[in-house]
Amino acid sequence: MALSNHGHEGTHAEAGVYAEAPGKVGAFAGAGVGGTHAELNLEGPNASAGAEIGVTGVGAMARAEVGSASVQAGPIGVKVGLGVDTGASVGADGVELKVLGTGFTIGQKTSVSVLGSEVSCSVM
Repeated sequence: MALSNHGHEGTHAEAGVYAEAPGKVGAFAGAGVGGTHAELNLEGPNASAGAEIGVTGVGAMARAEVGSASVQAGPIGVKVGLGVDTGASVGADGVELKVLGTGFTIGQKTSVSVLGSEVSCSVM
């Protein structure tokens, strides 16, 4: 379920909750004026694993987190949580390497993670 309110002169606000399989639930809220937008996300316990091989890259990652809160304002993001993501990927979108929630991503999204908390910058 999501709420959205688009007002005059480019102001907007939205909020909602979501559930994704397997076992990922969360809530979000966002607001903006003109071309600026900030968003807050809260997520509960979740886990996933995957592997991929293709013409554009290769990778495998197992992700698990107790919970997190993240804020995104423009290209800058900050996530505070406890997670143990472990794996690596190399592809057209960049390179990612994490061991027990600590590592880095270099590419369209560049980030540094420590035990599941992360600071990132997205370039598009």
